[in-house]
Amino acid sequence: KSTTTGHLIYQCGGIDKRTIEKFEKEAAELGKGSFKYAWVLDKLKAERERGITIDIALWKFETPRYYVTVIDAPGHRDFIKNMITGTFP
Repeated sequence: KSTTTGHLIYQCGGIDKRTIEKFEKEAAELGKGSFKYAWVLDKLKAERERGITIDIALWKFETPRYYVTVIDAPGHRDFIKNMITGTFP
């Protein structure tokens, strides 16, 4: 989910190419080159090392026609509590 969402953000212009290239280089150094788009939303060191989303992440951007807010939530069963507490007021 994080990779698809990060790629969508990039394709819609929500993040620049230079930042994606930086993520690609950093991910490759950890042996996770294909995770470059996931790193748009997965900011925690543990998330990047383990390749899973641990905490929710929020990303806002706009296109010429829309204001977009993306919320990425953990899908791993060990972090369901983080998803629930992060998405409900």
